[in-house]
Amino acid sequence: MPIVGALIKRGVALGERIDGRREGISPIQHQKRVLKRLLKKAQPTAFGQYFKFKTILKSKDPIQVFQQQVPIYDYDTIYEKWWHMSLNQVENVTWKGKVKYFAKSSGTSGAPSKHIPLTEDMMRAMRRAGLKMFFALTNFKIGPDLFTKEMMMLGGTSDLKNQGGFFAGDLSGINASKPPFWLRPYYKPGTKISKISSWDERILEIAKQAPNWDIGYLVGIPSWLQLMMERIIEYHQVETIHDIWPNLKVCVHGGVHFEPLRKSFESLMAHPLIYMDSYLASEGFIAYQDRPETRGMKLILDNGIFFEFLEFNDQNFDSNGQIIGTPTPLSIEDVEEGVNYALLISTCAGTWRYLIGDTVLFLDKSRSEIIITGRTKHYLSVCGEHLSVDNMNQGVQAIESELGASIREFTVAAVEGENYPFHRWYLGTDQNLNPEKVLGILDSTLQSVNEDYATERNAVLEAPEIHLIPLSRFYQWQEKTGHMGGQNKFPRVMKYSLFQEWEQFINEVQPT
Repeated sequence: MPIVGALIKRGVALGERIDGRREGISPIQHQKRVLKRLLKKAQPTAFGQYFKFKTILKSKDPIQVFQQQVPIYDYDTIYEKWWHMSLNQVENVTWKGKVKYFAKSSGTSGAPSKHIPLTEDMMRAMRRAGLKMFFALTNFKIGPDLFTKEMMMLGGTSDLKNQGGFFAGDLSGINASKPPFWLRPYYKPGTKISKISSWDERILEIAKQAPNWDIGYLVGIPSWLQLMMERIIEYHQVETIHDIWPNLKVCVHGGVHFEPLRKSFESLMAHPLIYMDSYLASEGFIAYQDRPETRGMKLILDNGIFFEFLEFNDQNFDSNGQIIGTPTPLSIEDVEEGVNYALLISTCAGTWRYLIGDTVLFLDKSRSEIIITGRTKHYLSVCGEHLSVDNMNQGVQAIESELGASIREFTVAAVEGENYPFHRWYLGTDQNLNPEKVLGILDSTLQSVNEDYATERNAVLEAPEIHLIPLSRFYQWQEKTGHMGGQNKFPRVMKYSLFQEWEQFINEVQPT
């Protein structure tokens, strides 16, 4: 097996070098090529004819003309005008052919499901991106033997139902139903277990079978991976997950910010893992971490996605995260480091100038490396404090660091006080923490990382309010709303109507 592992690693390293040869091409050149390919493929569609893609392709500056002729869409507008026809199995709407798969995505629990088109071209692009990420493993300190180990990919159920000519489900479930040929020998829990629709039953079966697998990699959202490991450890009455999977060394994670979860995650292990961040959304495989010395993820610029970046500020967005007017986003060559941008994508799934809902920041423009800083609709700014999810994560991390705490879930909303508004926080922990100390650390950290927050706290924003509740409340809420497991994430920021439902729920339901 060491010989086989060495051969595989050599092949992976060769793939990384071949992929690296394309680095001589500038990011904007990659993106121009991608846009032209997208326009050419979609030219005969209803969307392409309506917006004159043929004319755009003949222009001297396709990017500029594309931005002039095609409006910016969010999910509601593109669904109402175009995607509803694809869902009704009309061919050649925004992409060539008929869409057979739709990824159901709510982004965060409590929101209604969206149906995102998932074309064959996009699934091929996602598989290519997965290989790119696999190639990047050679940049991490990984021995040859690991390349022969199995990969635990935890996601939604792959038991997809035919819904009148198409199949719909979590992206992870769709991918699990048809894993690429190179992954099939290594993929766990396997297609049979992944088809179990009940989250609890699926995790129980994984726990039973766990000793039969030689897992080297974990892939999934960290909070759900942690629940799985806890169940395995409890079922087999062992100390750590390494008692079951001694060769576990790598965790490929995404979906939520990992750092607030690291402490409790690693408490289940005999030793820390090598962590690799990824940015895989229902709309496409956007970026992955390709080197260990940074927390930034490298945008995939040559794989069926054209990116635009709209500065996320009060001039371009209102307090509800809606675009104001008709601002012009930037292409990859014009972005700056340290600026929050709302991300727009056009893809080989028939997604055009689509506001995906995430905000990103460039850590290293020369390497096209980004971090996700939050959501356009999931930030707090009731009086100009502009508090992002990234800021919130830093506040939670400070609490964990200073108090030795573990806070795996949290949510917050803006509330009107007697005189001024304030932020009400719910933090999920099973430890007995001092609320006053938690409040002090959180408030001071937020003021240190966000100048706008500090300014407003000294003017028209009252001190935050802290509620420490059992972690089980968060999972009970997700179970109640049908968002247990898979790709579902708890909303870090709640709009007030949903927040009222949440508060009623936690006051009525007893912790388990």
